[in-house]
Amino acid sequence: MARSGLYKSDVKKARESLIAQSLYPSIDAVRMALGNTGSKTTIHKYLKELEEEEGAGPRKASISEALQDLVERLAARLQEEADESVVQAKEAFVRKEQEHTHASQQLQNDLIAARETIQTLEARMSSEVADHAKTRAALQAEIVTRHTAEQQVADLKDRLAENEQHRKSLEDKHTHARDALEHYRQSVKDQRDQDQRRHEQQVQQVQAELRQQQLTLVVKQDEVTRLNQEGARLVLELSHTKQSLYEQLTQGRKLEQKIEQLQSLQQHAGDLERQLASKIAEAELLAERMKEVAAQLAPASARARELELQLAQANARALAQEQIGEQLRVYFDKIAAGPATAAAPKG
Repeated sequence: MARSGLYKSDVKKARESLIAQSLYPSIDAVRMALGNTGSKTTIHKYLKELEEEEGAGPRKASISEALQDLVERLAARLQEEADESVVQAKEAFVRKEQEHTHASQQLQNDLIAARETIQTLEARMSSEVADHAKTRAALQAEIVTRHTAEQQVADLKDRLAENEQHRKSLEDKHTHARDALEHYRQSVKDQRDQDQRRHEQQVQQVQAELRQQQLTLVVKQDEVTRLNQEGARLVLELSHTKQSLYEQLTQGRKLEQKIEQLQSLQQHAGDLERQLASKIAEAELLAERMKEVAAQLAPASARARELELQLAQANARALAQEQIGEQLRVYFDKIAAGPATAAAPKG
């Protein structure tokens, strides 16, 4: 247990105890008797003072004692220098370790930031790929819708052409019926004119043939009635045809509106295709940037591995220095203990 202070009386008691045991009171022996406490310099000073106090007159120290004292001083000096070297080596190692730790931490932070950047870029690229897939699906749906609408338009155009042909056929029939009715009216008019002239010329003959003409007139009137009914039927059919034509024209206008909508959809599909191309280009740019970031991280990783290797080498050097210091201490302890052991029989 370390003591708070070392007094001369303590050194004296330890020295006397060693002398009583027939042991040489060397610095290390006194320090061991004191419980491995106290500075060797202080112990040496007190021992020297005690020796001077005990000497009644000038007394020459033996050569072995002088050598022992010199060895002890040299050992103490070497121990102090070794301790200072170890302390300096430890301080240099601590500084290098702190520098290496700081550099390693900085590289680790840079690596974490680069990884976060890569994760962000990967997330953006995944989002762009998903948007690209959605855009492609929407484009495919628009293409299918456009093809379906184009087919419907083609079918409606065919039906419109058929209705147009039917309308023309009905108009032709109506024209023929009207021409026939007009021709009949004209012929009746001509016949009446001829009958009137004949009546003026042949009053007698007209009276005789009046009954026959009346019968013929009845027949003609029936025929006119039938033609009028046929004309009314044709007019009604023409009205229905016009109504159907109006409906077809209305449907045609709706088809034109659908065609305009399809053209707008086609233009929107073109915009989607351009946006898709832009997204693809942006995804390729992001991939290039990811490659650049990976290339930039390669030197940093190599530098981190180099710093780790240097740190391991510094740790090995520090361990070797500690082992050398320990060997020196053991060596000096043996040197210091050797003369003490040799002096024991003499006492």
